[in-house]
Amino acid sequence: QVQLEESGGGLVQAGDSLRLSCAASGLTFNTYIMGWFRQAPGKEREFVAAIAWTGSTLYYSASVEGRFTISRHNAKNTVYLQMNSLRPDDTAVYYCAAGRKLRLAQTLGGYDFWGQGTQVTVSS
Repeated sequence: QVQLEESGGGLVQAGDSLRLSCAASGLTFNTYIMGWFRQAPGKEREFVAAIAWTGSTLYYSASVEGRFTISRHNAKNTVYLQMNSLRPDDTAVYYCAAGRKLRLAQTLGGYDFWGQGTQVTVSS
């Protein structure tokens, strides 16, 4: 059974940093593309960042590029999202996901497994 468990969310002030982690189990981690998505209240889930199997290919949404960094540690079956210079509009539930299709890495449909999410709240 595949499980993805996010952690590291919380309440911070604008300008602060947070690092999210997602621990994966039940899958061969280094054969999956890992992505982060987020969903704010009343909005659709949107792509944030993705990383290919060895970390050689990275994707970011325009809204987070330059502030967020995705990374992975294959020996620990974990993917991270370092979030710097947080803004109130980054407030959302953040989800990690695992998929196999690099060409779909920036889309919801490109992922087979999802975590339960972790709340990030940024106050102004």
